[in-house]
Amino acid sequence: MYQGLLHAHNGFRWLVLIALVAAVLLAVSGLASKRKWGRADNLSGLILVMLMDIQFLVGIVLYAFVSPITKAAFANFGAAMKNSDLRFYAVEHILLMIIALALVHIGRAKAKKNVTPLKKHRAATIFYGLALVLILAAIPWDRALF
Repeated sequence: MYQGLLHAHNGFRWLVLIALVAAVLLAVSGLASKRKWGRADNLSGLILVMLMDIQFLVGIVLYAFVSPITKAAFANFGAAMKNSDLRFYAVEHILLMIIALALVHIGRAKAKKNVTPLKKHRAATIFYGLALVLILAAIPWDRALF
């Protein structure tokens, strides 16, 4: 079960990244060209939120219930904080990803709520862009997936 969820979480990240980059590029281009907020803008935000939520659910199941990494970290939390790999998975990864998830949700809500297209694109650009930076920082690019 652990390996299957881990592979799903690892593979699904690419869908999230593609959706996030697409949403950021769409928002930036809309902001730069002062384009009207359209169906594609709305749909990109919706798909991004859905993919992020699914990825979060898989991640939280891994984190809270099946990961031997977090079980080891919580068995001796003090020692885990001295081990960079355990600290990364037990604290840093989940914290940055939760913040990124919140930023995506806030960006979508603000983009829907704002009245003018310029404000919609600006909100999407800022919040999706910040989420992208955090996610890129929190992905375990060079760490072995146990």
